[in-house]
Amino acid sequence: MLKVKDLFVAYGQSEALHGISFEGHANETVAIMGRNGMGKTTLFKSLMGILPQKSGQITVGDQDISKDPSFRRVAKGIAYVPQGRMIFPTLTVAENIQTGLENARDKTIPEEIFALFPVLWEMRGRKGGNLSGGQQQQLAIARALVTNPKVLLLDEPTEGIQPSIIKDIARALNDIRTMRRLTIVVSEQVLSFAMDVADRLFVIEGGRLVHETARADTDEDRIKAYLAV
Repeated sequence: MLKVKDLFVAYGQSEALHGISFEGHANETVAIMGRNGMGKTTLFKSLMGILPQKSGQITVGDQDISKDPSFRRVAKGIAYVPQGRMIFPTLTVAENIQTGLENARDKTIPEEIFALFPVLWEMRGRKGGNLSGGQQQQLAIARALVTNPKVLLLDEPTEGIQPSIIKDIARALNDIRTMRRLTIVVSEQVLSFAMDVADRLFVIEGGRLVHETARADTDEDRIKAYLAV
């Protein structure tokens, strides 16, 4: 569903990603693990077209999106929940979700969204800025889901969120993947969360993927060594 081949990205003369290649299949979650500054957010921004790539190819399904601007990538089936969530604090929960329906004919929020995130139904009239960090994260995921993506990118979804809510988010992501048969790519530093959601784990270091493992074969101590500062 998602295929990334030899992706190079640079900030001016400074190369940040050095030939990243990986695939994500339908009904699969892939975790990109790594410390801060190793290239996770750069990778996600380049997949969304926010950062231009120097070379390489990105395909969603059978469509090459490598040269598309962000809005065309969304139309072709890629959705992005950025680090920090970026919800609209002055809009209500329902209005925030409806911003994801901007280009849809029917602006009604699908019932399955509230089934996945019951707290959002309870708080649908509350301003986004008045939600907790965990609730805002659920709202950001809901907003991305209403675009009916084939690929869902989540950049550091557990950042600043209490452990009980992290479990709720993991459960929702597993339900979403099964219901929609989509590809989820999550960047993460919390190994326990990655082990709860991911079928395969990659480690990024210095802009390169340096380790890959299936969840069942994961050497957790080895990954923790990569994540240690």
